[in-house]
Amino acid sequence: MPSPILNSIIYAFLGFGILLVCFILVEILTPKHNLRREVLENRNVAVALLAGFFMVSMAIIIASAIH
Repeated sequence: MPSPILNSIIYAFLGFGILLVCFILVEILTPKHNLRREVLENRNVAVALLAGFFMVSMAIIIASAIH
């Protein structure tokens, strides 16, 4: 029987992996706009906020689905 700590670690890595896949899919599905370039090179605060809110909302959905 796995311990609760091990389960938490497994689910944390699973959730992080799913969140990473979601971010990569957004990068692929929006070829005109590169989020990383807009945030890091162009210092676009609006895109940074949009990406942050997207990541938080996806994290909430993933956490609800895993739980």
